[in-house]
Amino acid sequence: MQWDFSPEQVVKGEVGYGLDHFRADLATEVEMNSPGATAAERAAIFDVVYDLCHWLARGQDQEAFLAGLAHDPPTCEFLRDIGPAMAPNVGMLGAILQRMIMDGVESGLELQAALASADELQRRIVANPASHATC
Repeated sequence: MQWDFSPEQVVKGEVGYGLDHFRADLATEVEMNSPGATAAERAAIFDVVYDLCHWLARGQDQEAFLAGLAHDPPTCEFLRDIGPAMAPNVGMLGAILQRMIMDGVESGLELQAALASADELQRRIVANPASHATC
């Protein structure tokens, strides 16, 4: 994906680009890059690509993520192939997650509470994206 702003601007709060925006943009990217896929296939692709981006944005190792998918070699190969192209997405998602944590700290939460709050919000958005359209 490409943006008219940088991850640094997101972290600084100069741009209001949140997790819902990112997920919508990623869904559009998946749809554009899988023209022959069914809606169910696109949803499955989106889920695993988002999960990989989220894993990497949190500083985790790609091979550790793929180890959890060892039962599905084609998916592992697909994710290895797209990994380098996901770097900008991972960077932007990392910036969004940092901003979410900073929002918590700036609202008066202790760091650990801000981390937990950002994690919970991310989980709620992933579980029910339509209910968080303004994030």
